Amino acid sequence: MSLHVDAMPPSRRHVRSGSGRSFLTWLDLKAAPYLLISPYYILFLIFGLFPLAFTLYYSFFDYDLAGTVEWTGLGNFTALLSDSAFWRAVVNTLAMFVIATVPQMLLALLLANALNKRMKGQLFVRLGVLLPLVTSVVAVAVVFTQLYGRDWGMVNWVLGWFGADPIDWKAERLPSWLAIATMVDWRWTGYNAIIFLAGMQTIPKDLYEAASIDGASRRRQFWQITVPMLRPTMIFVVLNSTIGGLTLFAEPTTFYNGNVHGGTTSQFQTVSMFIFEQGFREFDYGYASAAAWLLFLLILIGSAINFLLIRRIGGNK
Repeated sequence: MSLHVDAMPPSRRHVRSGSGRSFLTWLDLKAAPYLLISPYYILFLIFGLFPLAFTLYYSFFDYDLAGTVEWTGLGNFTALLSDSAFWRAVVNTLAMFVIATVPQMLLALLLANALNKRMKGQLFVRLGVLLPLVTSVVAVAVVFTQLYGRDWGMVNWVLGWFGADPIDWKAERLPSWLAIATMVDWRWTGYNAIIFLAGMQTIPKDLYEAASIDGASRRRQFWQITVPMLRPTMIFVVLNSTIGGLTLFAEPTTFYNGNVHGGTTSQFQTVSMFIFEQGFREFDYGYASAAAWLLFLLILIGSAINFLLIRRIGGNK
């Protein structure tokens, strides 16, 4: 009777099996998470980072539709800084951003606080505030264009009750800003309210119970408990609104029947509309690329300022 004897010493078998387990452990704990999230970063590299670098590259060239590519260095940027049309677009963008975003944040916060209370049909009410978001931008533009019509618009009709003269909302600068800002607020207030509502539901109920025992009113609880505890959520909402507000394109474009010139005198043309006009109307791709990068810097500055302001809520510096 013969016995089979493994030729490999036990110590070497232990080393090999141990190294195999170590590799599987490394693959499971270290490599697997990166493999799972890699599709996002691959797509971001292809559709996000590469176009960003490509745009920066061509911002240093005089590049037009005819295929002319001529190195200009910082020529496009210096020309933009002295271009009155570009600065008019910057002023329009910042003005509409402030007019739209400040009321939008306050309304969204108050709406979220109301939705956070017990009510009948709570689910349907919460879903209802998202209906403007899923509405087509074109449909929104058609409705608001009728509301802000000069001759037969409902807004002018209501203002006429107080003796006000009809306003040509598309022809004047400030009225056009206000009209477009209301379009933005109507579409995005409910979306931000739902995000605030999600943040409110993470606040411990014990804080409110303790405050009620101490005699704090609901208004005081809102401003001294809810708002400070929502600071991380508010940072996200404000930064997201900053990016969306400074890249505003759809609402003002549809408000003027799809024309990116922003009115007869560009009174409500945004920077995004200016970029589109230079790139796809004037076919000056290098100039449009430089404007896109200046918009990117404007977004970074605006986001940093808003981030610092929101961080001070609740007394933290």
